[in-house]
Amino acid sequence: MKHLFIVNPIAGGKDKTEEVRGKVEAAFQKRGGEFEIYVTTAPMDATRKIEEEAAKGEHLRIYACGGDGTLNECVCGAALKSNVAVCPFPTGTGNDFCRMFGEEKDSFRDLEALLDGTEHAIDLLECNGRYSANICSVGVDARIGTDVHKYSGIPLIGGAGGYVISAAVNMFKGIATEMDISCEDFHADGKHTLVCACNGRFYGGGFNPSLEAMPDDGIMDVYIVKKVNLIQFAALIGKYSKGKADELPKFITHLRTAEEVVIRCDKEDVAQLDGEALRATEFRFRMAPKALNLIVPRGMKFFEK
Repeated sequence: MKHLFIVNPIAGGKDKTEEVRGKVEAAFQKRGGEFEIYVTTAPMDATRKIEEEAAKGEHLRIYACGGDGTLNECVCGAALKSNVAVCPFPTGTGNDFCRMFGEEKDSFRDLEALLDGTEHAIDLLECNGRYSANICSVGVDARIGTDVHKYSGIPLIGGAGGYVISAAVNMFKGIATEMDISCEDFHADGKHTLVCACNGRFYGGGFNPSLEAMPDDGIMDVYIVKKVNLIQFAALIGKYSKGKADELPKFITHLRTAEEVVIRCDKEDVAQLDGEALRATEFRFRMAPKALNLIVPRGMKFFEK
């Protein structure tokens, strides 16, 4: 078995390669075993590296050393491969996937617990050929989340300030866009604010639309938000972000489904998959049951509930 540490040197705004290297080398000096530390150099480099290593047929454990974007690239490389398992080893800022595990979330920062961890098959979301372990969405939230990188690198702005500026710019451009949405017997067209499909629970730096989503139950929690004005948006976003969308049936439709969700836009729009951008005029959200082996830290009880 090989342990592969994928390090994103720009995650969290600070290169933590040497910090990761020190922890990994110390751990394997005590326990032995084969490991490699790979520092990414370009978008999707982690996916390419994992696909190359997985093709050798050896059992491979992947540790995504970065944020949610790094984890997403690792998930895309490991999806549907029985000889590969993945987990986050967070060094980024958001780490929304880990938030789902509540008080146990910091177990993913314990390298020894990860190295001693078990493997548990979880579902993935698939959108237009790309995978997501956590949440996919189309609409104003996706536009805000994927535009934030335009502003967060500006001196004196930072990550939080980048979100504020991105939100303001996208509010000015307009909250709702034309969408045709269908899933099973549900169909709606016209202007909508967003469509969000949850395999996990948190996104956007802490928004928590689903309180009970489980990444191994074969079900998506889908939230379809109708067109709202700025005042209505300000009122509903608080409830939506705290898992209280069902209190707003006038504005938000909640579906729990294993069926495909199809969103057709009248012009090119952006979807976010674990914070990563995907542009198209049509998006298809599908479940990929038990498509990923997740490394579960030693002692974690989350999947025993």
